[in-house]
Amino acid sequence: MAGGAAGEPGAAASAAPETREHLFKVLVIGELGVGKTSIIKRYVHQLFSQHYRATIGVDFALKVLSWDSRTLVRLQLWDIAGQERFGNMTRVYYKEAVGAFVVFDISRGSTFEAVLKWKNDLDSKVHLPSGSPIPTVLLANKCDQSRDSGHNPSQMDQFCKDHGFSGWFETSARDNINIEEAAHLLVENILANCKNFPSEDSDVDKIKLDQETLMGERRAQCC
Repeated sequence: MAGGAAGEPGAAASAAPETREHLFKVLVIGELGVGKTSIIKRYVHQLFSQHYRATIGVDFALKVLSWDSRTLVRLQLWDIAGQERFGNMTRVYYKEAVGAFVVFDISRGSTFEAVLKWKNDLDSKVHLPSGSPIPTVLLANKCDQSRDSGHNPSQMDQFCKDHGFSGWFETSARDNINIEEAAHLLVENILANCKNFPSEDSDVDKIKLDQETLMGERRAQCC
């Protein structure tokens, strides 16, 4: 009887659902001044300011999501400076990423013209273990401002389909429009692919190592 009683709690514990934890590296890329930092600050801290300084090199932020009762997702958001596409560091910045946002400013048509350059650079330097491009969501930011040119929804849908984007959203960091929704779509796509990822522990170690290396390099560049 004693043996049976001792076994029951163990059986109950083993029946409890196991919580899965993921750490995903997500890139936020696009031209200088399109609002990448503002989007990240709004999403992570629910803050907005008109006075962010231009990012130099790369910056980081962490967002923790209770995706469902059994899944915890940590998003490490890499805020990459708009001028970095012209340098050689993006290959290092992109390493181990599993998802990305490409951002343009809906009030400045020239930033939309650069979208494909960023997407092509991304696709040439990082991919999933299967060899497929990483899930990427296009953000037409600053939709609270006047538009430089029309972005017809059906045309944008076709643009995303033609160029391998998972989807697109009009967003505003100032008015908090569609940022949560865009992130939800990206995480959905990442989780759909996560069975192809290496183990979470190895991902954590690699991302931490990459971050420490980059912080040292950024300090050297500043000096």
